[in-house]
Amino acid sequence: MTAFGRSIGKFALLCAAIIGLTGRAHAEDGYDLWLRYRTPATTSRALKIEARGDTPTFRVAAEELRRSNLFATKAPTILLATATDRDVAALHLPLAALGDEGYRVGYVTLGNGRTLLVTANTDRGVLYGSFALLRHLQTGGSLDRIDLTSTPRVKLRVLNHWDNLDGVVERGYAGASLWDWWTLPDFRDPRYTDYARANASIGINGTVLNNVNAKADSLTAPYIAKAAALADVFRPYGIKVYLSARFSAPIELGGLKTADPLDPQVAAWWKAKTDEIYRSIPDFGGFLVKANSEGQPGPRDYHRSHADGANMLAAAVAPHGGIVMWRAFVYAETDPEDRAKQAYTEFKPLDGTFAKNVIVQVKNGAIDFQPREPFHPLFGAMPKTPLMIEFQITKEYLGFATHLAYLGPMFAETLGSETMQTPGETVAKVVDGSVEHHTLTGMAGVANIGRDRDWAGSTFNQANWYAFGRMAWDPTLGAAPVAREWAAMTFAPSPKIVDPVVAMMMGSREAVVDYMTPLGLAHVMATGHHYGPGPWVANLKRPEWNPVYYHRADKAGIGFDRTKTGSDAIAQYSPALARQLANPATTPERDLLWFHHVAWDRRMASGRTLWAELVGDYDQGVGYVASMRRQWDALKPSIDSARWAKTATYLAVQQREAQWWRDASLAYWMSVNGLPLPAGTAAPAHDLAWYKAQHFPYAPGNPQ
Repeated sequence: MTAFGRSIGKFALLCAAIIGLTGRAHAEDGYDLWLRYRTPATTSRALKIEARGDTPTFRVAAEELRRSNLFATKAPTILLATATDRDVAALHLPLAALGDEGYRVGYVTLGNGRTLLVTANTDRGVLYGSFALLRHLQTGGSLDRIDLTSTPRVKLRVLNHWDNLDGVVERGYAGASLWDWWTLPDFRDPRYTDYARANASIGINGTVLNNVNAKADSLTAPYIAKAAALADVFRPYGIKVYLSARFSAPIELGGLKTADPLDPQVAAWWKAKTDEIYRSIPDFGGFLVKANSEGQPGPRDYHRSHADGANMLAAAVAPHGGIVMWRAFVYAETDPEDRAKQAYTEFKPLDGTFAKNVIVQVKNGAIDFQPREPFHPLFGAMPKTPLMIEFQITKEYLGFATHLAYLGPMFAETLGSETMQTPGETVAKVVDGSVEHHTLTGMAGVANIGRDRDWAGSTFNQANWYAFGRMAWDPTLGAAPVAREWAAMTFAPSPKIVDPVVAMMMGSREAVVDYMTPLGLAHVMATGHHYGPGPWVANLKRPEWNPVYYHRADKAGIGFDRTKTGSDAIAQYSPALARQLANPATTPERDLLWFHHVAWDRRMASGRTLWAELVGDYDQGVGYVASMRRQWDALKPSIDSARWAKTATYLAVQQREAQWWRDASLAYWMSVNGLPLPAGTAAPAHDLAWYKAQHFPYAPGNPQ
């Protein structure tokens, strides 16, 4: 048992007894995440678990079941075994289709007794099945009738940690890096094990340890040893480690004069370095690469393609079974005619030229993790290339840690979008390989995890980590069912708690869109730290650094024209979808200003003018936050005091900042369009000059 488990074991039992006697919630700090294991009552006899396997993974699966305290008085006998076990094989269960990670959990008759069998083809599958059993019980499922079968639809389910070697997390809002590089590899913090437990419980099977804005030092022998120590902790939980590789490392570490991917010396250096890593980490997953983006070095520095760079690295890791995740976020030094077009322009011509162990990692939208973006046009446009979708779990553009914004609806919205490249093709079907039958598939999430005691900066931020893992396992899972699971596990399975919590969560992201970027606006945040509104910023060196570049508001209207009369970015989508987007009348209103420059007096579906609709959306967003505060206040008797108080405080911050966003934005739009506010609408609290004067040089998560 980990230090974490030993430290809370007796305390958890005591608290469970207190809750049972008094019915009152106890104080918590959020460290336990969704693995709280506080219901129902204690067992009257020892839980009998037979693990027919002596691997570390079998051992941690059995340990998790024992520590759970979830089994009622008549605790069943639980058998953990793989399909090759003699007794399991004799049952002739349909296990072949489960693959390497799927599981089956249900009752069987073995000998003269009824046994609860957790089985799979591998010990990893048994581990996932054990967590599925616990999830079933935590969410109120009956112990008498259990029939759980699931297989992941996506192969690589990976967290990207934007953690720097100095402990700073770029776009991190939950404290310093979880990795204490200074004390590794000697001291293995018990938090590393608890991190692995949490990830395994939701099916995450990979973690990239360092920032995509990588330092070459990460590839030196001392840091390889540190990564190897983490890999040792994570391995029993089915988690591989990956490293972000700096493309210029052969120059910085190897003393070469070039990093040209077609130079034999460069390829030889990478092969030797890769062999060195695999000697320390035999199951090393491979490399993640950010190249020729935001000043990072890459193959285009040598007039080579992204495929040239990716394939050179792929050749180095291929003998070891490794992969290369090559990011398509190519926000280059040169000013494109439309930043939203750049990735497609560079990568579409390379379709079919990448090595078989390369997967191209594409952000969910074409710009940069905005509160809402249409799906990236590369999805469906590169049928010969596996594409790995990248979501941002950390809320860089959605209020940091203090705004409640459940991202499950955002994930579901993107994954459910129809590409119209082929009938019925959705982004999810592109990602899981079911359209082109790719075997290398993946989802990546930029982690929101830090050293804060509650891991993610707030209780509700934990839901986004949870939702990413569950929806990476199965992209077709709905946002609401996942929210219900999380709420039941994090608080209690009572509908009196789950129903209002889920109601808050399900509209929360849309509220952020409303008070920040309604009707398809994007990138109107203040520059650099991306905290607070800044639609007026127009004085930065490059056009696409300025918010005015993205909204193009003038006296006549607002929005970015991406039709043929503008940047023609719609041509990067399928012809059928491009035809729909070419006309403002057939463009979804939620994306209207993303694709069109629209007159302020244009009539919307509601009958209101665009200006009135915009104002109404801002007010609606602020109002939703106020309603969340009321709902949370009503839950005070049912939620432990510490988590309730922190959430209540953050909701107050969110309401204040939502009002700030609304007022500052309206003050600016009015300065541009010269229009009065609709009748009955409250004026901004201050004049535009006041909002422009606000300054936040030390906002968290901002790279210095």
